[in-house]
Amino acid sequence: MADIAADGYVPERDESGALTTFDGTPLKVSLRKSQRRAKRRAFYLVVPLLAFLFITFTIPIVGMIVRSVYNPEVANYLPETSAAIGDWDGEELPPEKVFAAMAADMEVGLENRTIGRAAGRINREIPGARSLVMGTARHVDEMQPPYRDAFLEEDEDWSDLELWRLLKRETRLITPAYYLLALDFEYTPRGDIVERPEIYQVYRLLFIRTAWMSIVITGACLLLGYPVAHLLATLPLRTSNLLMILVLLPFWTSLLVRTSAWMVLLQQEGVVNDLLVWAGIINDNGRIRMIYNQLGTIIAMTHILLPFMILPLYSVMKTIPPSYMRAARSLGANQFTAFVKVYMPLTIPGLAAGVLLVFILAIGYYITPALVGGESGIFISNLIASNMQGTSAQLKLASALATILLVLVLFFYWLFNKLVGVDRLKFG
Repeated sequence: MADIAADGYVPERDESGALTTFDGTPLKVSLRKSQRRAKRRAFYLVVPLLAFLFITFTIPIVGMIVRSVYNPEVANYLPETSAAIGDWDGEELPPEKVFAAMAADMEVGLENRTIGRAAGRINREIPGARSLVMGTARHVDEMQPPYRDAFLEEDEDWSDLELWRLLKRETRLITPAYYLLALDFEYTPRGDIVERPEIYQVYRLLFIRTAWMSIVITGACLLLGYPVAHLLATLPLRTSNLLMILVLLPFWTSLLVRTSAWMVLLQQEGVVNDLLVWAGIINDNGRIRMIYNQLGTIIAMTHILLPFMILPLYSVMKTIPPSYMRAARSLGANQFTAFVKVYMPLTIPGLAAGVLLVFILAIGYYITPALVGGESGIFISNLIASNMQGTSAQLKLASALATILLVLVLFFYWLFNKLVGVDRLKFG
């Protein structure tokens, strides 16, 4: 009101006594319209960002999830067989119409060069099935009805009920088979879900290892970063700014260079082992293996992710008045009690932000575990990347693994929100 009066306009009142603008519009209505216009302008400003996130983030994630359950090989490349086998009960050999449909699909598949893709999909479930399918397809143009007898005469393996049950199961366009595989389970030819043989069980262990090592790395960053952030927050500004440069210095160095430096430092003939031998802590024959294992991954990733813990903590600690600690001391608390009961609770927003940031970055890290992790120190992300470079089936498996990792991260985020509250976070 004062601003309006200062501009030379004195608001009037209508018959009900409500304030109005110069054109007679109620002031409350005018303010609501103004707020709506401001919100629209703000929305138009962020539309490019929303479009960018939708194209580069949402669409790829949806595509990844769809790919992980989409199973088109048999249904698309053996369409006649897929339609004919739907009514088969699976108790005895399929009827003649199924064998005739298979023969027709093989003829078309040879011409279009697609029969190999369907055969490859079947072969991943039953080793040797590709040779059976391709061998029969080469002679299918010579076969005469009844096709059931012709197929059995060509190769007796066509009498295997497990093969036909698998074919019927694989005609489904949507399948959870790759998620089962990503959790070390699989389908039997009858459709039952069983654990894979122990020798092939790698994914569950790798998920557990990834989560456990990410927690260890987060804890190490917290233990190392909290004192550093406290020191930076309590030192004079000129000194703390100088030390802050050292904290930010890793961001100015290539990640590959930093990881390679740790490879030089941690190897058995490296600097760290040489210093331990020189100090007499270990002898020359007892050099510690600190690279290409879990220890190397934890050390290197703690160093790389440490600034992401220090910066949120520092941003919160800098806002805590020193008078709070002096007041606690004056009320009888010793230095330790004042720090634990007064200072530390005030740093929880920065601590929580640092923990969340470091953990989420660690659980999806790729380059450092790939270079220094060896066989026992790699993460699930390394296996995802490896499968991304393979066949179509490996791409689907990689999509399933990535989706499970995404769900795992969202679960940890939900749990963190329940325990701490995301609204309390303060990143800077």
